[in-house]
Amino acid sequence: MLKERIMKNPIEHFGFDPKNYKWLFIGLAINVLGYILMIGGGAETLNEFKEEELFSPIRITLSPMLIIAGYVIILFSIMKGQSSKENLLNENKLKEEISSTSKKSK
Repeated sequence: MLKERIMKNPIEHFGFDPKNYKWLFIGLAINVLGYILMIGGGAETLNEFKEEELFSPIRITLSPMLIIAGYVIILFSIMKGQSSKENLLNENKLKEEISSTSKKSK
């Protein structure tokens, strides 16, 4: 019976729900943005050194902060569980299904 329920909706037993995926993709987007902002500052020739591009505040402060924030959001999306209301609803649905299948089998 539980296998039947899992087969009907195989993602339901998995720990991630759509909210977790939303937070995960937001964190990944922030990480990508941070790495993109860190790119650049290269010189056209080996004898050239562009200090203002290489040591710009965006590369030195903003992009590392975005990368760390992205990883924090990703960690939050992984660790975030369902709310107690959602857990209660899922438990009630499971109890109803168990009681209805046990009545059918009798």
